[in-house]
Amino acid sequence: MNHCIISFPESNFSLLSLQFNARLGEYLTPENSPILFGCRTGLCGTCLVRVVGELPPPEAEERELLAILAPDDAQARLACQIKLTGDIAIRTYQSDEI
Repeated sequence: MNHCIISFPESNFSLLSLQFNARLGEYLTPENSPILFGCRTGLCGTCLVRVVGELPPPEAEERELLAILAPDDAQARLACQIKLTGDIAIRTYQSDEI
């Protein structure tokens, strides 16, 4: 698999195809996704999303912030920290279930 497909259910945004192992935060913009970004370093939590799909587990710093922002939500991730390893569906955190 050379590319991963990113979808944004219940939005008007088109599917994206990005390289395997790409960092999602480097490619998403207001023009191609509904995800908002602040710092893009995993410190502010602005890009908190719900994700369904194959992803590596969050690293320690992301886990710490997720424990504060979305305790006990296994689908919660910081979009800026996601390294693509498979197709995923992303919703903004304010949305209901994926």
